[in-house]
Amino acid sequence: MTTLPYLKFAGPVLDAATIDGVAEVLRSGQLTSGPWVKEFEAALSAFCEGRPVRVLTSATAAIEVALQLCGIGPGDEVITSAQSFFTVLNMIAKVGAKPVFVDCDLVTRNIDLTAVEAAITPRTRAIMPTHWPGSLVDMDALHALARRHRLRVIEDAALVIGSRWNGRNVGAFGDLVTFSFHPNKNITSIEGGALVVNDDGEAARVDPLRFHGITYLPDSTRDVAFPGGKFNLPDVNARIGVAQLARLPEFLAQRRALADRYFARFSSDPACALPPLPAAAGDDGQSWNMWSVLLPLSRMTLTRRAFRAAMEARGIGTGVSYEALHLCTLGRSYGYKDGAFPATERIARETVTLPLHPAMALADVDRVCSAVAEIIVPARP
Repeated sequence: MTTLPYLKFAGPVLDAATIDGVAEVLRSGQLTSGPWVKEFEAALSAFCEGRPVRVLTSATAAIEVALQLCGIGPGDEVITSAQSFFTVLNMIAKVGAKPVFVDCDLVTRNIDLTAVEAAITPRTRAIMPTHWPGSLVDMDALHALARRHRLRVIEDAALVIGSRWNGRNVGAFGDLVTFSFHPNKNITSIEGGALVVNDDGEAARVDPLRFHGITYLPDSTRDVAFPGGKFNLPDVNARIGVAQLARLPEFLAQRRALADRYFARFSSDPACALPPLPAAAGDDGQSWNMWSVLLPLSRMTLTRRAFRAAMEARGIGTGVSYEALHLCTLGRSYGYKDGAFPATERIARETVTLPLHPAMALADVDRVCSAVAEIIVPARP
């Protein structure tokens, strides 16, 4: 239907210098974890105001290790939002704990902290919120709640590296924080993630957890006391991560410009529900990893699947962010049913993620906005 180039809904920007850097690592022969991992961790630590950081093969691995670091396992409960990616549910279940879901705010998609407090029981060990690109969880309220109940906080910050709270980078404060470097995120190491911890003692405990559980005895032989995974990041990935982190301010500036353009140009009849507006002109607090809208399906003759197919036919990719965790097969196995969390379930039914990544131009946003309006108008009943 279109002769225009295909517009992905997400994707990384990799420059020639970074690609050449990968070749240098390959020629060096140091392919597994080595000097570039140390450099990447040091750069991330500086970004997080000196807090210790350990990189891993994914944000999923970072969450699993964070749960293990907290000693969370069978008989424990972790409170989290039903509106998140499957990683959150999977890793809580994998360590043997019980995921306790609560609803989210319909506009910001952030976890409902009032519902979190109501869900706390003697078995609760941690709160795991997922931050959203357009609006962070209220960090002051979150950590005050955790302190009152002596709970750990494991922040799923996969989508928001570069977002700020009261002028400080996410990861620079709080408890445990996890980042993702998947190709769809604000920076990439192709695959990879990071765990920000509180002190060198916790960092030392992460090291065996990400590498077979191995510790060294005085005679240099090895021992294992806990079944750790193998989550060490290769130097090739770390080399990419170092270059990407250096360009993060540039990437964020373009993402914010694209988000501003969406807010200025987006219009549909009937109207879609939009992300939260930026707090103020020039606000640099949000990183805008993605831009998701809720389709007005109750006032349309078109299904979401048909809408996405129509966008695809126009050469525009879309995503779904995210399904309701409590209604997937694993979530239902804990007794959750339809109707438990209305905001989460509406988002799961109606959400569509539209293209937003730093390779886009403002004209690409105009193209997306025009396509959405063009598809929705004839779909009115």
